[in-house]
Amino acid sequence: MDRIDKILKHDLFLFHLKKNLAAEADRRFCRHNMAHFLDVARIGEIINLEENLQIPREWIYGAALLHDMGKHIQYEDGTPHEIVGGEIAPQILRDCGFDEKETDVITDAILCHRKESVAREKNLRGVLYRADKASRACFGCEAEADCHWKDGKKNLKIRY
Repeated sequence: MDRIDKILKHDLFLFHLKKNLAAEADRRFCRHNMAHFLDVARIGEIINLEENLQIPREWIYGAALLHDMGKHIQYEDGTPHEIVGGEIAPQILRDCGFDEKETDVITDAILCHRKESVAREKNLRGVLYRADKASRACFGCEAEADCHWKDGKKNLKIRY
């Protein structure tokens, strides 16, 4: 997981993480911070193992760490954060030792992580989508009643 450790220290990653934290400092709802990124990564790895998908762990962690990097820009100007993340991720991934194929697969998963159409795919796109949605602990959230997520999407039971 050396390449993942490099992401955690990458200046561009740290810049966007800091911007997300500042943009969400007063947010009552789910935050897009390191805890969320690691929850997504760990749930993604559980899905990977349970479904025997054999997706490299570093791909799952790379996608999870970078999938919401553009959230602060979405708040600023309305650009969908998956688009911004798809623009930010390749530089970080290449700088951290991911080759072109790996960078393309991870970036594609980031670009698709909000598309419900990929939810059942047995690849990184599907795993990232499902792990991201499953990571939210709605059952224990103080703001759950005011959340804009539809009741059918809320995680009201522990699955992972």
